[in-house]
Amino acid sequence: MSSPRRALALLALLCAAGATTLAGFAGPADAAGRSDITWSVAPADAKGPDGRRVIDVELAGGQEVTEHVAVINRSTEEVVFAIDANDGYLTAKGLFDMRPSDATPTDGGAWIKIPDKVTIPAGATAIVPVKISAPPNATPGDHPAGVTASVDTVSKQVRVQNRVGVRVNLRVTGDYVAKVAVTGLRAEYTGSWNPFAAGSIDVTYTVANVGNVRVAPDSQVRTSALVGESGWDDPSEAKAREIMPGSSREFTARVTGVWPMGSLTTEVMAIPSPVGNSPSGVVAQQVAIDTTLWALPWPQLVFLVLLVAVFLVVRVAVSRRRKRLKRQAEILREANELIAKYGGKPKD
Repeated sequence: MSSPRRALALLALLCAAGATTLAGFAGPADAAGRSDITWSVAPADAKGPDGRRVIDVELAGGQEVTEHVAVINRSTEEVVFAIDANDGYLTAKGLFDMRPSDATPTDGGAWIKIPDKVTIPAGATAIVPVKISAPPNATPGDHPAGVTASVDTVSKQVRVQNRVGVRVNLRVTGDYVAKVAVTGLRAEYTGSWNPFAAGSIDVTYTVANVGNVRVAPDSQVRTSALVGESGWDDPSEAKAREIMPGSSREFTARVTGVWPMGSLTTEVMAIPSPVGNSPSGVVAQQVAIDTTLWALPWPQLVFLVLLVAVFLVVRVAVSRRRKRLKRQAEILREANELIAKYGGKPKD
């Protein structure tokens, strides 16, 4: 076989062995290409699902606790589910997800011990023990993780891992710090050509969680000009937008009703609020950052120029009319004087 043909054959083999992971943390779910396999996963106690949506665990370094998850086989056949645990994170849209099962956990996911797989008869539920052991030197704060039950299917020569899981919020006791940093503040003014309409400022900024607990920062925006300022407002929908320790998120805001008064200062203040079970003794540190832009009142200036121009035109027209009427009156007066002098009837 020639070298190009060997390369093509190798490429085809690699494509056939490709794998895709589909993850979800809300069930039930169907296996791709296998609509007859349906299952769900939920937090549980030793007896069965306990109504929780997530598993919240607070423990000290070196402590071990046991939780449970219920894997519910809603299919009409027996299914072997792979059970995995790994570190958790938030997607760009703010949805919770877990690292792929073939990735080595480095944080909270590494503290979880679970069975590799579980076989569940049709319509049955299996209670899977989840043993969590925090290292003695575990740092205080939040360590997100997750537990999933998955089924592998093959569709068009591509292996697809379908998994459904439960979020596990691990928190190690100690000194909690709720702290954020605001960076990358950008502000852009958009005006209106209507001189009687105010414009708006589009604000973009990034909030990073530099503390050790999950926070949902209450970001507030204020604009000020040379002749006044707006009150604090939260038009960015940044409330309840969770950020995990070591992560960051970009927010946008639009402040309306802003008049172009030259120098405009935009200030963003972020107040970190812990999410989940509020830890006692947490230290919250708010931060603020500002930027200045220039917005000149061009529509208002153009309107003023036009107004002055109209005033001058009207003034010149009135002045010319007055001069014309005055001249006409002088001519009429002179004519009447001549008529009176040489006889005749005066003219009106």
